[in-house]
Amino acid sequence: MKTRRHFLQSSTSLIALPALESLGFRRFASAATPAAPPKRLVFLGFGWGITTETWFPDIKQTGKDYTLPEGLKPLARHKADFTVVQGLWNKYSNEGHWGSTMWLTGANRFAEPGQTFHNSISADQVAAAKLGMETRFASLQLNGSENAEASGHGPGLSMAWDVSGKPIGGHKGPVEAFHRLFSKDTTPIEQQKAMLAQKRSVLDTVMENAKAMQRGLGKNDRAKLDEYFQGIRDIETRLAKDEQWIGVLQPKSPIPQPQEGLAGKEEIKIMYDIIVAAMQTDSTRVLTYRQPVSTLMTSIGIKVAPHDMSHYHSTMGEKYAASQQRDLVQSELLAGLLDKLKATKEADGSRLFDHVALAYGSNIRTEHNLDNCPTLLTGGGAGIKLGHNIVAPKDTPLCNTWLTLLHGIGVNVERHGDSSDVLKALIA
Repeated sequence: MKTRRHFLQSSTSLIALPALESLGFRRFASAATPAAPPKRLVFLGFGWGITTETWFPDIKQTGKDYTLPEGLKPLARHKADFTVVQGLWNKYSNEGHWGSTMWLTGANRFAEPGQTFHNSISADQVAAAKLGMETRFASLQLNGSENAEASGHGPGLSMAWDVSGKPIGGHKGPVEAFHRLFSKDTTPIEQQKAMLAQKRSVLDTVMENAKAMQRGLGKNDRAKLDEYFQGIRDIETRLAKDEQWIGVLQPKSPIPQPQEGLAGKEEIKIMYDIIVAAMQTDSTRVLTYRQPVSTLMTSIGIKVAPHDMSHYHSTMGEKYAASQQRDLVQSELLAGLLDKLKATKEADGSRLFDHVALAYGSNIRTEHNLDNCPTLLTGGGAGIKLGHNIVAPKDTPLCNTWLTLLHGIGVNVERHGDSSDVLKALIA
C-alpha cells in the first residue's frame, strides 16, 4: 500500500518515488519480507468469434495431455501456462453480433418489463470496487480505434458496465490511452481543487433537488430515481478518487509514446504494451480491452469482410481461410503479451505474470452461435489450473468462470450475473 513516504512533497506538488528498497519494496539482508505484489484482473475481448473447427482442442483430450489446435499454435511456448475452457455460455444472450456487450455481465437484456435493453454490472467493475481503492484509476477501459460495431462488439462504450448496468466510457486507441496514463496535468493544484469544489457544489444541488422530487412519485418513477441516485453516487466516487490524487504526478512511462494512426495488428500490439505498463506502474489493477477485428484483418491483408468471415460455414473456402488466419494472428499477439508479462519483474523479483488473472475470449463462438464461448485463461493471479483443456458440464454459465476468477483474486462475492457456482474444475 502506498503511503506518503512513497512521495516527495513540495509546497505545490507530490512526485511519486521509484520502488526504493529502503521503503520496503525489495528484500535486503536484515529486512522482513516485503508485501506481496497486488493482484490484477485483465479481460481481453474480441468480436466475430473464432474458427470452431481449428481453435478448440479436442473435447476428448481433457486435462494436460491434449494436442494444441491449429488456431492456438502460436501459443505453443506458453502451453503450460494457459487453460482453455469449453462448454460455457451466457444463456440470455440472443444477439449474434454482440461480442462483448453481455460478455462480462451475463445479463438478460429483457429483464426489465417494457424495456428492450437491460444490462448489469460487469465482472471487471466488481473487481474494481475492491482492487481499485489504492490506485489512481480504479479500472481502465480500452477500446480499439475503429467503431465497435465494425468489430462485432455490439452496444456499449467499452466492455465495462457499472452497478446500474450503464455503460462506462473507454479510451479509444493507444495514443489516447497513453496520455490518460502518463501525460502530466499542467493545471495548477489550487485550480484543480477549485474545479473539484465546483463540481461537488453542483452535485450537492442536484442531489437536493432530486430528493425533493421523491415525494409523491409512483413505484416506477421511484425506481428510475433510484438509478439516478446511483449515478450520482458513482460521480461522487470518481470525485473522491480525483481528490485523492491531486498533486501526485503521473509515473514516468516505461514505454515510448505511441505513434499516431496505428491500426490493426500494430495497434493491438501497442495496446498490449500499454496494458503491461499500466500494471507495471500500478496505475490500475483492473483493465478491459475491446480489441479491433476489422482493422486487424485489413492490416494482415485479408480482404473478406469480418461479418462475412464469421459466416464461413455457408461457403467455407476464402471465408474459412480468413477466419483461420485471423485466429493465428490473434494468438501470435497474445503470445507476445504473455512474453512481456513473464519478462516484467515485480519489486520482490517475481514476474508480473504470477500476479495477473487474464481472460481472453468472446461472447460469440462463430456466425450467430452463442454457445461454447471461446475462453482462454492465463496468469498466476487467481490460483487456477493452467495448462489444461477443460470441458465444462452442459449449460455451465460463463459467469461461473468469472466468479471463480473473482474469488481467486480475493473478491469473494456470492455470485455474479447468472452464475450458479464457481467452476470447480478450474480451481488448482
